[in-house]
This record gives sequence, structure tokens and C-alpha cells, in this order.
Amino acid sequence: NALVFSNKPPMKTIHKRSSSMALWVACLASFRGGRSTSVMAAAFTSGRQPSKTRAPFLNTLIRQKNSLSSVMKSTATSSIATDLEKSLHVVHPSYDVIQKDVVEEYGAYCTIYRHKKSGAELMSVATDDDNKVFGITFRTPPSDSTGVPHILEHSVLCGSRKYKTKDPFVQLLQGSLQTFLNAFTYPDRTCYVVASQNTKDFYNLVNVYTDAVFHPRAITDPMVHAQEGWHLELENKDDPLTYKGVVYNEMKGVYSSSDSLLGRESMRSMFPDTTYGVDSGGDPAVIPELSFDQFVDFHTKFYHPANSRIYFSGDDDVLKRLEIMDEYLQDFEPSPESKPKSVVDWQKKTFKEPKKEIHTYPAAAADGDDATHMVTINWLMNDRPFTSTEELTSNLLDHLLLGTSSSILRKTLMES
Repeated sequence: NALVFSNKPPMKTIHKRSSSMALWVACLASFRGGRSTSVMAAAFTSGRQPSKTRAPFLNTLIRQKNSLSSVMKSTATSSIATDLEKSLHVVHPSYDVIQKDVVEEYGAYCTIYRHKKSGAELMSVATDDDNKVFGITFRTPPSDSTGVPHILEHSVLCGSRKYKTKDPFVQLLQGSLQTFLNAFTYPDRTCYVVASQNTKDFYNLVNVYTDAVFHPRAITDPMVHAQEGWHLELENKDDPLTYKGVVYNEMKGVYSSSDSLLGRESMRSMFPDTTYGVDSGGDPAVIPELSFDQFVDFHTKFYHPANSRIYFSGDDDVLKRLEIMDEYLQDFEPSPESKPKSVVDWQKKTFKEPKKEIHTYPAAAADGDDATHMVTINWLMNDRPFTSTEELTSNLLDHLLLGTSSSILRKTLMES
């Protein structure tokens, strides 16, 4: 106790201790993540300063501690790497191993599996990170701006076959130990992502999300589509009917933003023949055209395991991951047509000369000439996949022109 807690440590007592005591203190420091080292340093420097004759011992103690700590860290790192490497050899009778790789920069040991029955592809990333992550993504290119992928993203988290509560998403936000819990709709895909540092909680989140996307209550209950998508409301008997809905109201807010409208019109004008020419989030003027049958058909078409990519990462057991997903994937028959149906074609270069479009956007009342205007210039650079060199070149050019506050084009525009 005198070694750690005394304000004026009995230096002679410390000096007479054997070297094994010094090693024991060093071990204690390494197990506590270095906390004892700082306490010991404070003990040596508080009160009466050690004489020059004691300085060599202090240096020896520090060198021994650092040496032992380095050895232990090296041993621990080697042990972790060995355990992670074993994950590359995990097999399950329901899966074929497609590819293995190691991303050394991140200490990530990656294996891609394909489920034999359903055709689902699963990437398992083993790391020493205790923040475990699960994600499942479906390629969901819409053909119109009714917002069906966005409405479906909201709706699948409103109860499922196993979890019949009305709003499990809200309950998970309030009651789980999650470190991340959300879902995202992109122009061509929909992603569901969860993360937790608690293993039991993590597997519970995985089960809730997986059951939600594959067996949602929304495809059998029209009220979910009405609630999350659109419906008509009557506040008072003398008032006109009005459209309401979670996604409908959300997108009304988006469409009141001039920046959002500018981006939307840019996408539409550059990609008129592909899914990027419509709004996956939904145009409030078009959302009410979505019927319940179209809503269900979209889920049936795109939410098949064969059209998904499943992702795990963290320090949990790889075999457990495969077992959990197999319980759900076994419910599905092969669907070789699912993935080809969701392929997004490249937009061909059809412009013979530059085109100019002018559109209006809602703005607050402005006095005289105070009305604002926005301009954007767009180029369709490629109608085929970039080579690695071309992609690097375009990213470098973008950074040089606009990437920082000192970039030539950005600086010129800001100072003009």
C-alpha cells in the first residue's frame, strides 16, 4: 500500500524490495491499462523528491515495466490475430464459402458465404472490435416517384411475424443497449443497420431486424401502408379532405427545401432513362398514386434473400452468425430471377449539345429584387464502369477543384 497510496513514500522500503516486486507492479500496471504506472509516477514525485542515488532504480523499474508491457501486448496481439485467423476456416453445412481475404490495415478477417437454399450472400468480418455490427441491404430501384422503397423502409419496422408489437423500432431505441439503430433509403438500395457492444442485445437486434424485413406485418395489414405512406384525413366535417402520412409529411418538408429540389431536378435531367431519374423518397404530388397492392408487390419482388447482401462485423462468434441467419433463410426457395430484376442500367450519353432547364421553387415572399436564384452545371461523365485509373483521376480532379476552401474553383466562386 505504501507503494501506491502514501503521499511521502518510504523510498528506502521501495529500494529494498526485490526485482520480482518491480515486475509484479509492472504486471499490475499492464493489466490495468497503465493506470498503476501513473499512480507510481505520482508517488515518486510527490512529497520529498528521490535522491540521485535512487534515480537508477526508478529508471530500471520503468524500463522493466515498459519491456514487460511490450511483451504482453505483443503476445496478446498475436493471440487475437490467431483467433481471428481461425474465423476464416469456419464452415456451416447450409453455406458455400465463396471468398476469403484479410484486410491487414484494419485487422479484418473477411469471408463471403452464399446460402445454398436461398442464394443470399453474407459477408462475415471478424475483428477484435467489441462494437458488433449487422446490416442487410436490398437493391430496390423504383420505377416511379411514389416513394414505395421509402414507405416500405418505414413500414417493415412496424411489427413482424415473431415480433407483433406495433412499433418495435421505437421500443428498441428506448430499451436496448444499441450503439446504432437505423434504416436508409437510397436511390437504388435500402439498408437496415444495427450495432451493439452487448452480445445478447446484439443478437436480439439482429433477430428483430431480420424478421422485420422478411416477414413484416405491413404486407398483410393495409393500415400500416396508410399510416406510413398516405391516407386522407378530415379534421372537421366542413373541412376538405387532406393527405397525411409519415413519409408523405416528411417528403413535403424535403420538397420545401430549394437545395433538395435543385438536386432532384439535376438527377432527373441527367438520368432520364434510369431509376435515378425518379425520386425513391417520394414526390408528395405522386405518393398518393401508390396502391396497397403495388406496395406488396414491391416487397415480394425485391425483398428476397437472393437480392440481398448481409453483413456482420465485430468480435462475436462467426458460427453463431451463420446459424441465426440460416433460421430465416431456410424459409425461402431459390429465386435466380431476383437479382437480374433489380439490375440498374447505365444511362447512355444521348445529349448532342448542352441543354438548359429552368424550374421554379417555393420561396418566402421577397421584396423587389431580393428573390434568390440557384444555378447548377452537370456533366454525365461515363456510361460504363470507370477503370481504377479513371475513378482515381476524377476524384483527384474533384478534390483539386472543390475539395478544400483553397481549391481554385471553390475559392474563385466564394470570392466572386
